Amino acid sequence: MAAWLLWLIAAGLFAAGEVASLDLVLLMFAGGALGGMSAAFLTDSVPLQLLAFAVVSVALLVVVRPVAKRHLVDRTPEQIDGVAVYVGRTAVVSQRVDNDSGRIRMGHDEWTARTQLDDEVFEVGDEVRIVQIEGPVAFVGRC
Repeated sequence: MAAWLLWLIAAGLFAAGEVASLDLVLLMFAGGALGGMSAAFLTDSVPLQLLAFAVVSVALLVVVRPVAKRHLVDRTPEQIDGVAVYVGRTAVVSQRVDNDSGRIRMGHDEWTARTQLDDEVFEVGDEVRIVQIEGPVAFVGRC
């Protein structure tokens, strides 16, 4: 079997392992294996292929991994994720909403809803604004 093909298989295995670990280390080794594969195209020397693998892997681990990890992990206060992204959006009432029960529809999603104020009631077809989300319940108010 050709050496470049073995390196390609190794890169694929490292990449598949990365899916399980999600630590960005095996992905850097996959890049190193691609470096070994490139060396295999140029020479039949196994030591040179291993050197290319090691150099590319270390370079990726030292230079690329910290930057990639920082972009994946660090969050700023301006970044909204989870259900908080829905706060402020509008929805349409699909089942009468009052302080005790109700349903709203946002696109293809349907949520359990309650009114923010005790005396508010929204009928089917009314447009409402999501003001707060607690667990599976969206609290809504007038647009």
